[in-house]
Amino acid sequence: QVRLVESGGGLVQAGGSLRLSCAASRSIFGINIMGWYRQAPGQQRELVARFINGSSTKYVDSVKDRFTISRDDDKNTLDLQMNTLKPEDTAIYYCYVRYYGDNWGQGTQVTVSS
Repeated sequence: QVRLVESGGGLVQAGGSLRLSCAASRSIFGINIMGWYRQAPGQQRELVARFINGSSTKYVDSVKDRFTISRDDDKNTLDLQMNTLKPEDTAIYYCYVRYYGDNWGQGTQVTVSS
């Protein structure tokens, strides 16, 4: 019910930064559960960061203090600021919104070189 399009992925050196953005096709005002997941080659998809309500957030331990999730309800976007990137962060990053079911973006590739 919500179309999601990610952008901002790319190739960066370890220690660098990227900012991912997810554009939603409808208003995200009032949507509580939304965030970012990632999937490395041959690995399971894992939660990176997520809003569990309008303001509370949850992060996987490996990205705490490095990544920051944010939302802009005026622009209908969900962002992920990624700092101090590590090669282990290399994955396809997916935007996720729970709105009458699970909604996923197409993914954007993040590659961190050593």
